[in-house]
Amino acid sequence: MGSVTFDILTTAGILFVVASGLMIILGVMKLLNFAHGAFLTAGGYAAYLTGAAGISPWFSVPLAGIVGVAFGLVVERTIIRPLYSRPLDAILATWGLGIVISQIFALTFGRGVQFAPSPLSGTIEVLGIEYSAYRLAVSVIAVLLAIALIGLLSLTRFGLNARAVIVNEDLARGLGIDSTRVRAITFGLGAGLACAAGALITPLLSVDPNMGLPWLVNSFMLVLISGVSFPSLLLASLVLGGTQVLISTFISPILGGMTIVVLAAMILRLNPKGFSRA
Repeated sequence: MGSVTFDILTTAGILFVVASGLMIILGVMKLLNFAHGAFLTAGGYAAYLTGAAGISPWFSVPLAGIVGVAFGLVVERTIIRPLYSRPLDAILATWGLGIVISQIFALTFGRGVQFAPSPLSGTIEVLGIEYSAYRLAVSVIAVLLAIALIGLLSLTRFGLNARAVIVNEDLARGLGIDSTRVRAITFGLGAGLACAAGALITPLLSVDPNMGLPWLVNSFMLVLISGVSFPSLLLASLVLGGTQVLISTFISPILGGMTIVVLAAMILRLNPKGFSRA
């Protein structure tokens, strides 16, 4: 049972890391980024290429994050910004972008799976239980990321401007806040977080051109029930991720794979605000 507890905590950490980039874009820009899964996949291939080049796996996550931020800024400037007045078209544009990126990866790397080396191998003993060192490290990173994102939105000038844009963008512009710049930084940050998350989770799994699709679905459902709140996202990841682990372990892995989507839909049916006030 002790290992199951660690599985719940580490799964919650992984889900939070994966969903955070999607949440910050949706929260500030009111844009559902369907390219989020493709950005995750890009991070996975960044981890694979880093390992193939003989570079230390520890560098894969920051390198993927930097590339993701740069690519996100380019995408926002060339594709998203001209569509701000047509939000539905902007959403469809991200969907199309995700398809294009996935096909580029398929043409470049093939449709087979690739593996990335893990920065940490083996197990460590915690409370008398041997557990994967890398999964525990990912959980620690998830907690640090949550603290950093909450601090970014609560304690910095950018966070103040972003929260003003979230509440009332027209009023924020009237007060002199450059909402276009806030949107650009937000999309770059969200893309960077997604790519970094992809590089972070790939050593636990594998990467292929469609790796990000199931993560996109789960991230979307977590963000829906969390509102624009990282503490709520952390709670949702713990509750839904924990339920997924329990069902996968004691009932069926197939049912466990559907748990997050089904449970999130039930929560929204009973309480449309989800965990947003948690």
